[in-house]
Amino acid sequence: MRSLLLASLCVMSTTLAQAPVAVPLGAVVDAPFVDLRWQPRRLAELGATHATVLFFATIECPLVQRYLPRLGGMARDYAARGVVMLVVNVGPGDGFVDAVGEVAMKAPAAVFAKDFDLALANACGVDRTAAVVVLDAQRRLVYRGRLDDQHGYSSSRAAPSRDDLRQALDDVLAGTAVAVAETAVSGCKITPPAPVLAAAVPTFTRDVAPILQRHCVECHRPGGEAPFPLLDEAQVKKHAAMVAEVAEQGRMPPWYGSKQHSAFANVRGLTDGERSTLRAWLAGNMPSGEAADLPPPRPLPSGEWRIGEPDQVLAVKAPIRLPAEGPIPYHYFILPFRFEQDTWVEAIEIKPDNPRALHHCNLARVKFGEKFSQDGFITGYVPGGDAMVLDQGTAVRIPAGSVLALQAHYVATGEPEVDRLRVGLRFPRAKVDKEMQVAICADFRFAIPPGAMAHPVRAARTLREDAVGIGMVVHMHLRGRDMKATAIAPDGSEQTLLLVPNYNFDWQQSYRWSKGQQTFVRGTKIQALAHFDNSKWNPFNPDPSKTVRFGLETDEEMMYLFLFWVAQHEQLGLAVDATNGRALPAAPGR
Repeated sequence: MRSLLLASLCVMSTTLAQAPVAVPLGAVVDAPFVDLRWQPRRLAELGATHATVLFFATIECPLVQRYLPRLGGMARDYAARGVVMLVVNVGPGDGFVDAVGEVAMKAPAAVFAKDFDLALANACGVDRTAAVVVLDAQRRLVYRGRLDDQHGYSSSRAAPSRDDLRQALDDVLAGTAVAVAETAVSGCKITPPAPVLAAAVPTFTRDVAPILQRHCVECHRPGGEAPFPLLDEAQVKKHAAMVAEVAEQGRMPPWYGSKQHSAFANVRGLTDGERSTLRAWLAGNMPSGEAADLPPPRPLPSGEWRIGEPDQVLAVKAPIRLPAEGPIPYHYFILPFRFEQDTWVEAIEIKPDNPRALHHCNLARVKFGEKFSQDGFITGYVPGGDAMVLDQGTAVRIPAGSVLALQAHYVATGEPEVDRLRVGLRFPRAKVDKEMQVAICADFRFAIPPGAMAHPVRAARTLREDAVGIGMVVHMHLRGRDMKATAIAPDGSEQTLLLVPNYNFDWQQSYRWSKGQQTFVRGTKIQALAHFDNSKWNPFNPDPSKTVRFGLETDEEMMYLFLFWVAQHEQLGLAVDATNGRALPAAPGR
């Protein structure tokens, strides 16, 4: 039965399936595709390679799933011999981040490519997944076929009788003709993107406006983080083609966590139906519709602070003046207020007056007279991040005798800038039962070699009590490619907590669980594994020839996983004065 099911999944095709494209061996291949950062790329940008391998994949093809780890092992083994391997996703319904996640998990040494319009598959003459193509140093097609003969539609061998890909590569690297240049492929038929078909053309008022209100206007509004507003029909039509493209590619709304692992309360993303609606509206000449169908405007934040009106605002004493050009050293500030008693805070927001110049800022509690330290980390301000608003009953404790310290990373904008930082605090209105804690997994001693495309860096932290997770944040710089967080229980069982397969330095969002959703038993090890791309292929790499180590500046690197949590069995039962955050005396008899 299992063999029959595998066969049916791989052979099944639809009337949309394309006919095989006749591309002869020896043809030069260089077609466009999209990399893991949604950047448009071509194979020529890989630079000088002795050979390039393309493995065509979808998330659901069972043969792809069987072969992907093996391809990843070969990508690692052959990298030192000048071979680059690409996993080319050709699944029209595969979520972009999830497709990248498959490669990050199972073949991290390979390069990800998304072939939205099948230009790369057509250029290689490939019409099935699990197909492998080998290009020589001149990008001539010298092998096309299977990876090996171990797995087929209806059965599998204990081991392959012929390692077709390995032998083809060895021939190419030896400078000889490939002995067996073409083999038959057992794989799923590649289905091209479906044409836009709709029984009725969607209208803006009835169909498009509700999608934008659910997913877009939170950022695409005056004062929001997006570059232009999408609040009315004229604004949307002005950017309609771009809106449809980023929605179709999964670039917007921004979400960088693979949905195949933990489910997060703040997850973003369009449904397949919503994407289809936007495509059909654009293809149908963008009709307006009836005014009566327009939904009421979505309520949007109107105040200055995302946490609501703070109970206390602390600000740096003087304006911060920044140069127009060049690297800007980190700025450190102590906010001018000493907390004389333990103070409890349920919401915190770091607010720059000039967000254009501030890339990120960290907030920590330190003893009076001491400097900023990550040991007292509370929260941060990052591109795409949100203010810290804790669940009712949970709060941050600022110990008596402490002050708040800021570490600010500014960037030059091309003209002199001025900023002033403020921190807003909101005190609890309800009884505080749990104190928020932060566990940090970090490595400070790594060295990323020049040219490395997937250099691994690991860190771990063990929880010393039963805990309930609040959420996570990952932080790297421009060479950071992906990070996976895993919980390893004392009994050895493992759970993938988070996979960020295409980390974005300019959009560092949080990943938050629903209250009580994620628990950890005492002794659980939180393990982080990151990969860094220090090669020329990384379009944002400041210097591929440099060995990169830990450092504060953007052209250096960091590797942090922050886990926010509370003790599972803690019951503080603290009533707090909402005017100053201090615990009130216990009622008589307690």
